[in-house]
Amino acid sequence: MAQRAFALPRQQSLFLPAVLNPFVQETRLTRHEKIKFCLLGVLLVPLRSVFLAVVLMATWLMCRTVMVFLGRVCFLGMGFCVVVKGRQVSGAKAPILAVAPHSSFFDAIACIVAGLPSIVSRSESLDAPIFGRILQCLQPVLVSRKDPDSRKNTILEIRRRAMSGGHWPQMLIFPEGTCTNRSCLITFKQGAFVSGVPVQPVLIRYPGKMVSESHAQSCSFLPPHIPTEEEKENATKFAHSVRAVMARSLGVPVTDHTFEDCRLMISAGELTLPMEAGLVEFTKISRKLNLKWDNVKKELENFATRASSCKGGRIRIEEFAGFLKLPISPALQELFALFDRDGDGTIDFREYVIGVTVLCRPANTEEVIHTAFKLFDIDEDNNITRDEFSSLLRSALGVCDLNVSKLFNAIDSDGSGHITYDEFRTFALTHPEYGKLFTTYIELQRYQGLQGEEPDFDSAFSQWGTSSPSDHQEDSNSHKKDA
Repeated sequence: MAQRAFALPRQQSLFLPAVLNPFVQETRLTRHEKIKFCLLGVLLVPLRSVFLAVVLMATWLMCRTVMVFLGRVCFLGMGFCVVVKGRQVSGAKAPILAVAPHSSFFDAIACIVAGLPSIVSRSESLDAPIFGRILQCLQPVLVSRKDPDSRKNTILEIRRRAMSGGHWPQMLIFPEGTCTNRSCLITFKQGAFVSGVPVQPVLIRYPGKMVSESHAQSCSFLPPHIPTEEEKENATKFAHSVRAVMARSLGVPVTDHTFEDCRLMISAGELTLPMEAGLVEFTKISRKLNLKWDNVKKELENFATRASSCKGGRIRIEEFAGFLKLPISPALQELFALFDRDGDGTIDFREYVIGVTVLCRPANTEEVIHTAFKLFDIDEDNNITRDEFSSLLRSALGVCDLNVSKLFNAIDSDGSGHITYDEFRTFALTHPEYGKLFTTYIELQRYQGLQGEEPDFDSAFSQWGTSSPSDHQEDSNSHKKDA
């Protein structure tokens, strides 16, 4: 096999994020720390539980101003000494407070520090004893999981309140929409930014490595971010600008993970894959590749059928050849290299989604499938026999002793001993990985037919190492979507 001159060009915008998994907190405790937690837990948990119950009962009966004071007392009783930095501006200057990173229910201290502004909450939370009554006093924007229009109605209500000119209290929103491990800031949802009004960023810091031991929690109010005219028209750009300011102040990177990545992570676990396999930076992948949630979920299921038996949920060249039911050949190695974006010798789910979407599905058109079928159907009787199938694949892959029985039987769904066009088309559409093999062989046949040469499939694949039309197409598409 000819050596590739250099690695395939890749879009930097689709490289791996700075933080691979922002949703899992890995903490290793020393023996001393374990003993300390056990002893303090036995002594302090009962005392703090009684204290918390008494304060909450008192809060339930009090007015808003007293509730703020009792809230501070409550957190102090749980061991949190809150340090407030910066100055909170009025609702007239910044109708919305954007708080991040969101990592624990202890982040509720930001609501206390901010004077109990309105928040966004699930409607079911109002049914909780004591807490429901306290929550109701905050005039929350309620989200219902049962209402299909809830998301749209929530955004409209946030906009209405934010643009009321001070008639409603300030709103406090956690724009990440889910909890992380504080190692980065993930994608901000647009709800806090669609109104185009000034937003005041609020940072939450826990100095300790665990929230429960971070007794000197701090809330920092940054200067309000006044949106430009462009940001007023583009909520995504507005959200990115605010997130960038907050990330710089925190000294952490940003990633394009979202709550959808959490859902994919859970789905990966249910499919017996490592949970981290589902993390693809859903926002970036869906935007650049024009994929919806259902599309990515379906690809995860497809990937799981191929990778569930692989170590660490990553596909190596052996498994890649196995599920394609083809031998390892120079052509297959080059196709594998197109998927393996980081060159580590394995394909993870993120690389699989990008490879199938950018390389295979565009090549898997009706025209390509029809042309490929005609190439296999040497005697033009609208059926592909085992000999015809084997003969072409031997030529295409450059393998003389190729055994194609498994692949032939997989396509020949009715076991008739020959492949009809409908069987060939159905198999091709559900196995898009073959599309790239088909198109490359077809293009090579056309080109060398014009040149009067014998097709050299291996050389054609080897040349992909220095010039890959699919990668140029990826580059072009990525720039178009960024524009």
